[in-house]
Amino acid sequence: MEELKELDLAVIAPFIIIQLVLMIVGLIAWFKTDETNGPKWMWLLIIVFGSMLGPILFFIVGRRQN
Repeated sequence: MEELKELDLAVIAPFIIIQLVLMIVGLIAWFKTDETNGPKWMWLLIIVFGSMLGPILFFIVGRRQN
């Protein structure tokens, strides 16, 4: 049973790190962006509560291209 717990952590840890990095980078980009497609507060909620998909959606759809 201990081996299973160690294996689970080894598999899950990279996904947790990727999720945190995406969220931090997404929040920084959100903070620096003046205009978004849709309400800015909505994108904040999507980034924070959208797991890995939220920040990716913000980078693809949320930011306005100048």
